[in-house]
Amino acid sequence: MRLLVDSADLDDVRAAHALGILDGVTTNPSLLARTGVRLDDFLASVCGLVSGPVCVPARGLEADAIVAEGRRLAALHDNVVVKIPLQANGLVALAKLHSEGVRTHATLCCTANQALLAARAGADFVSPVVARLQDMGANGFEVVAQILEIYDHYDFDTQVMVASVRTPLHVQEAAVLGADACTMPLAVLRQLVEHPLTTSIQERFNADWDRA
Repeated sequence: MRLLVDSADLDDVRAAHALGILDGVTTNPSLLARTGVRLDDFLASVCGLVSGPVCVPARGLEADAIVAEGRRLAALHDNVVVKIPLQANGLVALAKLHSEGVRTHATLCCTANQALLAARAGADFVSPVVARLQDMGANGFEVVAQILEIYDHYDFDTQVMVASVRTPLHVQEAAVLGADACTMPLAVLRQLVEHPLTTSIQERFNADWDRA
């Protein structure tokens, strides 16, 4: 399973990259607004740092506007994957951009039916938002499992990138189900390698080294 960091903070991306296991980066309008960084500036820095997909949102409400922005973003760097929300206009834009060879990432996926449509439109990635679904009482990982089963039935090429991840257990569940990728904040990525027992044993080993 590929691991991506979800951030608009270049320091976060550098820290994640330094771990040696980073496969790519995702971001969204809320993260960009929080940091105050311009999308084009962020893209220029990140695409020079990571070798994998850099998934960034296309601004626009109507399909034509989304397509135009998607073309512009894709032209900036080969690593760019254009994020488009799974709504009617977004679906039209996904299909159009796919027909032009632009890589796309269907976002805000809340149902297996939406994921089916994303795959039919040619999306390279689809992201079920597991924690947001759980917030409203739904089982986000049941949706992930349904998507994976449907994609397996029809040999779709669209990869399932689990998103809206808040804990290491979310990452573990995504991996157990066989998701292709998972994107998460830096804090969660760091927690994957940490455990109190590992720390306590290593502290004992360090003390023993001092006595050896």
